[in-house]
Amino acid sequence: MLENKVGMIFGVANKRSIAWACAQATSENGAKLAFTYQGERLKENVEKLTSELPESLVVPCDVTNQAEVDAAFEAVEKKYGRLDFLIHSIAFAPREALEGEFVTTTREAFLTALEISAFSLTQLSLAAAPLMKDGGSIVTMSYYGAEKVVRNYNVMGVAKAALESSTRYLAEDLGKQNIRVNAISAGPLNTLSARGVKNMGAMFSHIGERAPLRRNVEAREVGNTALFLVSDMSSGITGETIYVDCGFNIIGI
Repeated sequence: MLENKVGMIFGVANKRSIAWACAQATSENGAKLAFTYQGERLKENVEKLTSELPESLVVPCDVTNQAEVDAAFEAVEKKYGRLDFLIHSIAFAPREALEGEFVTTTREAFLTALEISAFSLTQLSLAAAPLMKDGGSIVTMSYYGAEKVVRNYNVMGVAKAALESSTRYLAEDLGKQNIRVNAISAGPLNTLSARGVKNMGAMFSHIGERAPLRRNVEAREVGNTALFLVSDMSSGITGETIYVDCGFNIIGI
């Protein structure tokens, strides 16, 4: 499905990462992949996970450092000559902003969350577009807290709302270059970032009981959706937010 396609994946931290599930799905279907890591602390994890993937590339990239962003895309161009898809699975807010009330969010926490979790999609899309010479696909990861209040999600929900809006504006801007931009709104998963949200265990239980499928989503299901969105099978889809949450988003009172 993705033979001779080149992808770039942001956000792999460990084997439980949504980004890694996306990497597995796309690699198994023939894609060559470049990975980034943020800081030396995660370098070893990413290198170990990707060591058996053929023709993979691992480069540092802190999205708050434009020089690192530029260098990462230069490395991809040097190795592969082009880029066909990009998966953006980056989000961060200070831990203290993910508990208590949203109204107490500090200016610093707000700006940090919005820069890393939302603006980075625009930043990376701008860098990726020149390498997508024959068109391409960009996929980002959102969450239901973008449109409904999820207790303790707080500023991250606001950031995800900005991310989903950015997806639509980017889809309009990049569509003339045959570049599609979509978001996946995944149900909660046991990832490193999810553990930063207070009372996450209770959320898993609640969703598992109330979702139409009566269970929580699995990482591989999110990865398979990303595979669909970066492949030609979704060639007519752009600017959308696709829910992969066992149907929980359709449930009312």
